Amino acid sequence: MSVDKDENHQRLKAAVHYTVGRLCQKIGEDHRREFSRQVIAAIAETTFRQCDTFAKDLEAFARHAKRSTVSAEDVKLTARRSTALSIYIQNKSEELNQEQKDLKKKNTGKRKNRDTEESRE
Repeated sequence: MSVDKDENHQRLKAAVHYTVGRLCQKIGEDHRREFSRQVIAAIAETTFRQCDTFAKDLEAFARHAKRSTVSAEDVKLTARRSTALSIYIQNKSEELNQEQKDLKKKNTGKRKNRDTEESRE
């Protein structure tokens, strides 16, 4: 790894560690538990490695499809290793698709109203 990549890698790792620490602190407060530094470090390392694996898989799926952009389908393929994650992502994807359809209908309705008003004038 080059110096810039290594620096970036360490910054990302530190950010994940910080975030995991904050989450553990919040969960600990909510459930009256404490997390040791070793546990937080282990969770952070596991999370970082899993994210790295996901990123590599996403890149590979997009490359395989001869695309330079990762799509929602790539994310669904990556999530297939975890049933719970796969179901969650599938549900979120359906929600987003429905929201987009609703937005298109809303915008189409506005356009029709505007066209009708213009034709009356």
